[in-house]
Amino acid sequence: MESKKVNLIAALSIFSLVILIVVTRVTLKLSKTFYFVLGADVSVIVAIFAFLLIRRRYNLRRKLLESRWISEGKELKIEYSFLRKVAGVPTKFRYREIEEATDNFQALVGRGASASVFKGILTDGTQVAVKRIDGQERGEKEFRSEVSAIAGVQHVNLVRLLGYCCVTGGPRFLVYDFIPNGSLDCWIFPKKNRRNRPGGCLSWDLRYKIAIDIARALSYLHHDCRSRVLHLDVKPENILLDENYRGIVADFGLSRLMGKDESRIVTTIRGTRGYLAPEWLLEHGVTEKSDIYSYGMVLLEMIGGTRNVCLIEIGNNRSRRRWQYFPKIVCEKLREGRLMEVVDHRLLRSGGIDEQEVRRMVYVALWCIQERARLRPSMQRVVEMLEGRAAIEEPPETQMIVVDLLAVDEEQEQEINGDGNGRTRPVIIEQVGDQNPPTTSAYSFTMSVLSPR
Repeated sequence: MESKKVNLIAALSIFSLVILIVVTRVTLKLSKTFYFVLGADVSVIVAIFAFLLIRRRYNLRRKLLESRWISEGKELKIEYSFLRKVAGVPTKFRYREIEEATDNFQALVGRGASASVFKGILTDGTQVAVKRIDGQERGEKEFRSEVSAIAGVQHVNLVRLLGYCCVTGGPRFLVYDFIPNGSLDCWIFPKKNRRNRPGGCLSWDLRYKIAIDIARALSYLHHDCRSRVLHLDVKPENILLDENYRGIVADFGLSRLMGKDESRIVTTIRGTRGYLAPEWLLEHGVTEKSDIYSYGMVLLEMIGGTRNVCLIEIGNNRSRRRWQYFPKIVCEKLREGRLMEVVDHRLLRSGGIDEQEVRRMVYVALWCIQERARLRPSMQRVVEMLEGRAAIEEPPETQMIVVDLLAVDEEQEQEINGDGNGRTRPVIIEQVGDQNPPTTSAYSFTMSVLSPR
């Protein structure tokens, strides 16, 4: 626009000077004054042409330099982006980039208590999963926990954080690699309201392989990071399967960093019913052994293809149901020598199950869910046991005080939660084993603060 304006002014100036020469020629004829005006006008016209020529060459050189700078800037940006990816440093995305990648948040692939996950495609064609964390205080805490825990770690069995985005006064976004086969729960539990999510029935070989994948990931977090990372929410919904059915540990919203010199962390109870270690419920603080307990619970669910805590119908009467605690059944079958009866019945029909691997996996799971944290093996030891590089002794009978907290009939639940007059009664906790009498404690409030997801 500026160049057009300059050229227009130059053309008008030259035209005016030519008109002036013509007028002076007619009025002054060939007098000395006419030649003086003619010389001055021609000098000005030549100066204007010289100015336009110099300006044109300057503009061409400036455009050449600008194009070179832009090209070098793009190369530097690509190189910088590449180096960030290689180094594992998350990229800060603009909200508009997130919006365009997810097509204005159209492809919802999952929803949790405080976050939603959308599928997206970046400008370079990379498929991503965008996690939108809602809420102010809780959302900020979960965002910081997840970034601090996963940003600096790289492991083949851990989800990779590509970037993040913060909107002032709005939600926060985390951008991860997209894992195509969804979460483990869709592959070990019978199909139920999956809403077009991938799923099926994993073979025994894949289940055993995934169990080792998860153990390796947790071992890396507990032992090989600069600061130990406690996941604190290990469950099938937070374990993803890639295109090769490799286990990927994800969702670090509840995770905490633990210094090498710290023995335990005291934190508020936030987790999922059925996977929380007893020391957390008893407010004794949590350690990496709390993750090991949750991992043991996940192993049992992978073996049986059923939830550890679930409601079952009594006979054919659908109006009568009771809570079933699967680890208790596993302990009983192990004592009776009928261990294969706890294996997912779908796998038993198809065959091809290694009974030695089943026994090894059950032993590891029962060691992991010991109520005394010091009896639980480290994740390094778990990997060695599952891979057959370490011997496994038969685990002792668990005396876990919360082993049957939910295994009560609906008629008993009314007595537990209240007596009809708004008063709360203490909960009777049933134990496995005959060494100690039942313990009485008020757990109704404790269980009410858990968020089953």
